[in-house]
Amino acid sequence: MAKIGFIGLGNMGSPMASNLLKAGHSIRAFDLVDSALQVIAKEGGESCDSAITAVDGVDAVISMLPASEHVENLYLGDEGLLTAITEGTLTIDCSTISPASSRKVSEVAAAKNIPMIDAPVSGGVGGAVGGTLTFIVGGESEAFDQAKPLLEDMGKNIFHAGAPGAGQVAKICNNMLLSVLMTGTAEALQLGVDHGMDPAVLSEIMRTSSGGNWALEVYNPYPGVMEDVPSSNNYEGGFLVDLMVKDLGLALEAALDTGSATPMGTLARDLYINHRDLGNGRKDFSSIQQSFSKKILDATKPLPPASSKT
Repeated sequence: MAKIGFIGLGNMGSPMASNLLKAGHSIRAFDLVDSALQVIAKEGGESCDSAITAVDGVDAVISMLPASEHVENLYLGDEGLLTAITEGTLTIDCSTISPASSRKVSEVAAAKNIPMIDAPVSGGVGGAVGGTLTFIVGGESEAFDQAKPLLEDMGKNIFHAGAPGAGQVAKICNNMLLSVLMTGTAEALQLGVDHGMDPAVLSEIMRTSSGGNWALEVYNPYPGVMEDVPSSNNYEGGFLVDLMVKDLGLALEAALDTGSATPMGTLARDLYINHRDLGNGRKDFSSIQQSFSKKILDATKPLPPASSKT
């Protein structure tokens, strides 16, 4: 079993670290939130007062942080973790960040002979708790092979996407497509409902026809059509609108880097930004269905200009 330095015990990182403990590994953890450290300590992990302390003498390092700037600040610079991690120590960043940032950190790690992979996840908090996450990995084959047993203790599906940064590229491509599928499904469902159709009947017709997709199969956005999904729980839980906006921003950034055309992804991002700005950032991303409601649309229409007096 491995001794692991784990940095970042948020909604995803905490259950991931817990599953590593359950698998028999030892955890030296650091987070800026004391209550998160207390939780992992109660489960048998060691609470550390700094990230540098957490990686001292470990066999592997895992990080799960919110954004690119946090990852760069953690690993790079004169006081970054890459100055403290022992040469040859496997390092796994599970954050969802820009491919450019991921490659930047990986290049510095490689120069220090530290095998590093980017391994963003799919599956949400439920997958993290249940140990059924999908890991999408970018990095050298040797590092991937070394990391796979640890990833299997936290997840169910492990993919090697390619070179450093490829995990991030694949993750944002997937989430961009997901946003397009969800907005298109919500739009089609609302059109049918506006014409008097039962959303459950319409969903089944489309699901078994050429418009069938993941949203209709397992994550229907229309309330009451499917049990045990956020749309039937006031859009609570699941993958937050705030996070979808973040990931679509990463997709647009990546598209600008390569001059790639992403008109549908850009439109989906605009729709989600507008939805977030109406106060829905903490709702599940399937709540985009509400954006197509005639009541919502009528309420957000600008007032007509006042008639000028002559």
